[in-house]
Amino acid sequence: MSSIPSSKGFDSTLALLRNPYGFIPDTCRDLDADLFETRILLQKTICMTGAAAAEVFYSEDGLVRAGSMPKRIQKTLLGEKGIQGLDGEAHRHRKRMFMSLMATERIEALENTTRDLLDRYARDWQAAEKVVLYDEVREILTRAACAWSGVPLPEAEVQTRTAQMTALFQHAGAVGWKHWGARLARHRAERWAAGIIEQVRDGSLQPGQESAAHVVAMWRDLDGEPLTPRVAAVELLNVLRPTVAVSVFIVQAAHALHRQPTWRQRLKDDERHLESFVQEVRRLYPFFPAVAARVKRDFEWRGYRFAEGRRVLLDLHGTNTDPRSWSAPDEFRPERFQEWDENPFDFIPQGGGDHLTNHRCPGEWIAIGLMKAFCGYFVSSIDYDVPDQELESGAGDVPPLPKTGFVMRGVKRRQQAR
Repeated sequence: MSSIPSSKGFDSTLALLRNPYGFIPDTCRDLDADLFETRILLQKTICMTGAAAAEVFYSEDGLVRAGSMPKRIQKTLLGEKGIQGLDGEAHRHRKRMFMSLMATERIEALENTTRDLLDRYARDWQAAEKVVLYDEVREILTRAACAWSGVPLPEAEVQTRTAQMTALFQHAGAVGWKHWGARLARHRAERWAAGIIEQVRDGSLQPGQESAAHVVAMWRDLDGEPLTPRVAAVELLNVLRPTVAVSVFIVQAAHALHRQPTWRQRLKDDERHLESFVQEVRRLYPFFPAVAARVKRDFEWRGYRFAEGRRVLLDLHGTNTDPRSWSAPDEFRPERFQEWDENPFDFIPQGGGDHLTNHRCPGEWIAIGLMKAFCGYFVSSIDYDVPDQELESGAGDVPPLPKTGFVMRGVKRRQQAR
């Protein structure tokens, strides 16, 4: 049995922070391997990339999620005792709760709510000297996510809840005061969401039975007991927070529309290309660098031994741009998705494998639908200018966004706008 190749240095935490999307694939290329071993936060960690590695990563026989994520991520991005840390039948049972929210008509309802809000905001954009798209989209999606989930959102709380949802994903991997700010946002958001759960359970709040607030509040786990208020709050936030986080993909899509004027015109002429376009944005523009698991029991893969308890990181962006799976992987080519032979392991912007049984995000369809709604609106319902600005992100930014938040000027609604 061969030894897993090792990266240089005793600990690679700083290297990962400096180059979050390139560290794993670059090191694998340097070592001419699909995996290597290093230390992250002083813990021995196996880093992997590519579709074959993803298939192993999402095999429940070898890897589990319990205890895999660093505490700093649990206390910001994910929350504790939520679905991301479950395995086996407990995970599959909890996953059914989330999948029940993903009916086509429910997703369409969210898209329609979002379009109405977008058009309302666009009316105000016309009078504004400039529009910072990232700020506006986050607020739109906070309103839409709450309305769709049956969560009351008083006008006076819109900015507060938007800031809290943003901190959970934007500063999840930050260090210093941003990290502590995200932890405080998590604490306050969970307290708020737990209050919503309590109101649904005591009948003082009666959202629709198909809403996330009702489904989560009434869900019973395998033991037949309802989720504790805190765990229910974590899971309700696992609906709201990822929906608001789609704002990152939407700004990245706006960036792609600006950089790809030929595709902008193609979408304007024929919106049937929208899905291919947004899929290519999700493939080429990264979000989170990696996902984590732990080795359930000793096993062997390609002659390498995976020791029980070892943390494993799967590289997302490197897998999505792996030249073994994608021709011209660094070029923006939406047409590649028009005749795409879908593989659940070579395209994993929101996780891999099966939505129902694996840890693939059930909100993937929401992300695609909302991106299509915004892109369709941008090309068909408004005109705008993109002034000179810093459109690139910082090398260590997670997620990567234009430093300006993508500024628009001269917004004008067209007559056919909703």
